[in-house]
Amino acid sequence: MDHLVAMRLFVRIVELKSFSRAAEQLELPRGSATQIIKQLEARLGVKLLLRTTRQVRTTVDGELYYARCSAILTEIDEVEAAFSQAARQPEGRIRINMSSSLCRHVLIPALPGFCARYPDIVLDIGVQDKQIDLISEGVDCVLRIGELRDSALVARPLARLEQITCASPAYLARHGVPENLDALSRHRMVDYISASSGRSIPMEFDVDGHIAYRTLPASVAVNNGDAYVAACEADFGIIQLPTYHVRERLKTGVLVEILPQHRPPPLPLHVLYPQNRHLSQRVRVFVDWLAELFAGGV
Repeated sequence: MDHLVAMRLFVRIVELKSFSRAAEQLELPRGSATQIIKQLEARLGVKLLLRTTRQVRTTVDGELYYARCSAILTEIDEVEAAFSQAARQPEGRIRINMSSSLCRHVLIPALPGFCARYPDIVLDIGVQDKQIDLISEGVDCVLRIGELRDSALVARPLARLEQITCASPAYLARHGVPENLDALSRHRMVDYISASSGRSIPMEFDVDGHIAYRTLPASVAVNNGDAYVAACEADFGIIQLPTYHVRERLKTGVLVEILPQHRPPPLPLHVLYPQNRHLSQRVRVFVDWLAELFAGGV
């Protein structure tokens, strides 16, 4: 039994909660995973995993062994990375995840510069507004907009995204341009439903350093950024979102900013990655590039 293979397999089984998925990620025959873990448990003289038809979970000894294995494997990966060709010229695949609007309007336009700098890195980009489990999905890092919940992930701040309130010219022609927050009582909004919580997100306005919340009547509710903007363009009401998403539409007059004196507070943007997983050199350079990209503003 190769001890390193067994340790890596055990760690992935714990993280993915699946023998078959762990074997697939490590390119091992599925039937071999069970045998390797049995041999590992026999060598250690303890039970590490409890397996049923529905789930895999660690024993008390398994949890302790997982923590030690994670630390040991991280040290090994860091030593190898320091002396490998990848340390000088990063290569390989990076799996990342982010919202559709951030990908479309910011990341994709800037990617040619990253690819020219690191031609041997392949980016596998997952696009969805709903938050995902990095470990179970096998994702290296995610970009998240908004305040973060308590998490075991490492979070690196990238930017604070300016927001804007806007509507279509046709909508404003019918309902009037609100000059203050009281005038919003005569207006409608496009309702944005959080894909993570399933809850409607109220509008926010900065009033002398304090946040005023408003929820207006709505005929349409969406849970996707592009659909949100499309509903606004179709004259369904007022929206609030990061300025980068509608910058071109504002320039061409497709949408119009309203209540600029009470803009919504900026939204924090972070890149997150698992703390128990070794951050490879290719992921490090990508995260550093993201920091460089957003430092220039979006």
